[in-house]
Amino acid sequence: MAISADTARTVVGIIGNVISLFLFLSPVPTFVRIWKKKSVEQYSAVPYLATLVNCLVWTLYGLPMVHPGSILVVTINGSGTAIECAYIILFLIFCDKKKRLKVVLVVLLELIFIGVLTLLVLSLAHTHKKRSTVVGTICILFNIMMYASPLAVMKLVITTKSVEFMPFFLSFASLANGVAWTTYALIRFDPFITIPNGLGTLFGVAQLILYGTYYKSTQRLLAERKLNAKEVNLSEVVVADQEQHKKAANGHASQNH
Repeated sequence: MAISADTARTVVGIIGNVISLFLFLSPVPTFVRIWKKKSVEQYSAVPYLATLVNCLVWTLYGLPMVHPGSILVVTINGSGTAIECAYIILFLIFCDKKKRLKVVLVVLLELIFIGVLTLLVLSLAHTHKKRSTVVGTICILFNIMMYASPLAVMKLVITTKSVEFMPFFLSFASLANGVAWTTYALIRFDPFITIPNGLGTLFGVAQLILYGTYYKSTQRLLAERKLNAKEVNLSEVVVADQEQHKKAANGHASQNH
């Protein structure tokens, strides 16, 4: 029995939703740490603010009045919007006043932007094709801006010859996410979903190639660091012992006098 294109697209879209949800939830350990320490420390709100506006634009794109038949785009990006809002609220609770003001201003700007975009698209573009083109183009631009993050990490890997700050499972999930959504977009061709997720797939492949290339050198660097830490600890113990012996010797000397 042949599977229809719509059924295949729905199945792939559900898989894409599950993988994307995993990616949205990947910063949870960071926020558990922030909650425990009652401080955002050196963490930046930029990734969460960038993801929030990205999710808002994609939610708009998937709405029936903009691009019909894209409910799975709405479900995952609607969920992503809620998750990013939770992250930002936690960030606001535990950051200082200066950071709090900046984050609140950026969120307000993002909400104004999405409000104005929605109003203009729905009132000035009167066909689904025009609305999809306008919102889809903005979606691609935001997605490309978000790819600056993997590029920065990849540069760090090449510079340090270490994959320590590029977790394997996150890179693998990014690749799986790109493949799932590119497949979803190709079943019933949608260039606005294909282009950014095609790029995401390429970046995912590049990250895994880097991981394979620098895995051994990373293990070597970590082993050297561990050894150095042991040597430092050992030298501290030796110095402490020497100081104790000196004190003991001085004590004996004073008693003799």
